[in-house]
Amino acid sequence: MLEVLFRFFVLGCMSFGGPVAHIGYFQREFVEKRKWIEEEKFSMALSLCQFLPGPASSQLGMFIGYHRAGYIGAIAAFIGFTFPSFALLTAAAIYSASLGESSALALLISAAKLLAVVVVADAIWTMARKFISDAVTFVVCVASAGWILWQTGLVVQLMPILIAGILGWLFIRKPDVAIEAKEPTGIKQTAILFGVFAALLVLPALSAAPVISLFNHFYQAGSFVFGGGHVVLPLLQPLIGDSVSSDALVEGYAAAQLVPGPMFTIASYIGASMEGVNPILGSAVATIAIFLPGALLLFAAIPVWQAVMNHHKFAGSVVLINAAVVGLLVAAFYQPVWMSAVHGVSDIVAVIVGFTVLRKFNLSVFWLLAGMLVYAFAKSMM
Repeated sequence: MLEVLFRFFVLGCMSFGGPVAHIGYFQREFVEKRKWIEEEKFSMALSLCQFLPGPASSQLGMFIGYHRAGYIGAIAAFIGFTFPSFALLTAAAIYSASLGESSALALLISAAKLLAVVVVADAIWTMARKFISDAVTFVVCVASAGWILWQTGLVVQLMPILIAGILGWLFIRKPDVAIEAKEPTGIKQTAILFGVFAALLVLPALSAAPVISLFNHFYQAGSFVFGGGHVVLPLLQPLIGDSVSSDALVEGYAAAQLVPGPMFTIASYIGASMEGVNPILGSAVATIAIFLPGALLLFAAIPVWQAVMNHHKFAGSVVLINAAVVGLLVAAFYQPVWMSAVHGVSDIVAVIVGFTVLRKFNLSVFWLLAGMLVYAFAKSMM
């Protein structure tokens, strides 16, 4: 548990770039480097998280922690990965810090975005070499990427995985790729956790206490948000009403993009800005409340998901779902990771050099971040 906590805390301190970059960090750290989880199970967990409301990258991190050290590992992964951004945004709300005015922070973010391009490219390269093995999987990968880039919306994002799974089940027979389930599975776990999820969706609404109301608002937002932290703000605004000023909402959204870790920690800033509640308590309650629904649904769905994916009749589905997941990462790599970070020929050269160094020398991402910082500083001086 302590190892899980430490490793995710380190990533939480440096994981700029949004959920796609987080997936890249997880894939490199826990699949390639530490071998905590198999590539196939990582891909299956990622595809499951795409179907559930909540922060997909944080849910994936909790799954990795669960796979490593059970439920206590999942909690450790969540705390380690979320705490840095929680602490920064809570402090920013309390002291009304204007994070965007810091030129040093702007330099760090510029370097971190370029690092995210390298890390995500490395994850795609590694997963593609394993899961894109023939013309069929290549076509599914390209079609999935093209579809996501062409269309937008939640249903659009889920369709490639769903269609790939159906086509694989109908036309591909590869029983040797079925994944052996290691975690205990059963309908009891699903029933209990889904019951807790439903109860928390209803019961807190019966109380008018400020802290309970705060929990209720953010829990409801976390229960119905698909598509990541950028969708949280418009859903939260009508829920919290006049408890937080419009300026605080906008400042929280901006601040959440300037710190590492999950975008859902916008709840930390807004919770600390709520009227009538202690800032630290409000931040903690809001943060737990907005992440809790996704965690409960994830662990409620795991037994069912594993029962389906580990059945030999669905082995073909696994093959094409893996290819579709690679396609989704390719699309997200282009927009927003590449488009938000690369703005010229020199940036392209920096990314190519970084990717080459990462692949050839297996260099730590800390050294790569240092190199990107040197590059960003030199670029700013020109």
